[in-house]
Amino acid sequence: MSDALRETNFTFDPPADLYRGKVRDVYRRGDRLLMVASDRISSFDHVLPRAIPHKGQILNQIAAHFLHATRDICPNWLESNPDPNVAVGKACTPIPVEMVIRGYLVGHGWREYAAGRRTLCGVPMPEGMKEADAFPEPIITPATKAEEGHDEDISREDILSRGIVSPEVYAKLEEYTRRLFSRGTAMAAERGLILVDTKYEFGLLDGEVYLIDEIHTPDSSRYFYADGYAERQQRGEHQKQLSKEFVREWLMAHDFRGLEGQTMPDMPDDFVHSVTQRYTELYELITGKPFAPADTTNIEARIANNLATTSWKPA
Repeated sequence: MSDALRETNFTFDPPADLYRGKVRDVYRRGDRLLMVASDRISSFDHVLPRAIPHKGQILNQIAAHFLHATRDICPNWLESNPDPNVAVGKACTPIPVEMVIRGYLVGHGWREYAAGRRTLCGVPMPEGMKEADAFPEPIITPATKAEEGHDEDISREDILSRGIVSPEVYAKLEEYTRRLFSRGTAMAAERGLILVDTKYEFGLLDGEVYLIDEIHTPDSSRYFYADGYAERQQRGEHQKQLSKEFVREWLMAHDFRGLEGQTMPDMPDDFVHSVTQRYTELYELITGKPFAPADTTNIEARIANNLATTSWKPA
């Protein structure tokens, strides 16, 4: 199997602060960020024990694809991709709210609905819906961005009453979220896909709202195959998904849902290989481009070499 990038430990001159997220290693120096998309994979808010070859490159390149395609809608943090696993850009002050937008009743929304609740984050949901039905129009259901553990649902009213952002900034977050989702929906339709739901993260820079992090990747979004969607709904069948849901399903089949006291199952080589294959399929279908895997002989050395002529040359 190809080597995988579990983590990086670069030192830079001038020095940079390192924050290690679930998937990305983020280096910050002044008003600039360097993000390394590792091959770590998370599910149920836990990082799985084995890294997935090429996953970081795939996510980094999907995110860049969509960030470039949405620059006319709102400014974003990305400036360059000096390596297949690396993104460099502006350091914004993150807004601690994830803007989740749902076009269809699935996942957390469906679980709440099935439990009898008809509002989510203060947003009403119509009666008489089935799992995977489309909402009359997409609904925005924000979540607080937790440092550790599970993010929590929060309503527009609570965001404003707590003073997390001003009414003017929140209005901009909703506007950008709807416009980005509309663009993502149109781009997905061109590829025979349905953008089901996704989340956007934003930050502030000099008082202006910027789109940050990744967008429309299989880690942050859910897609259905458009072909056969209506027929599957009519028959009451599960929809064919293009997301990392298959990883969650494998974990659940091995009695792991991220709950206290549960043991993370070992990931055999054949499963790790199948995850790489699925992510490659996701990349090619979502972007319409063939995937060109980068050399994985020594990924950290490759990244250092690609950064050597930039202002982020490793020390």
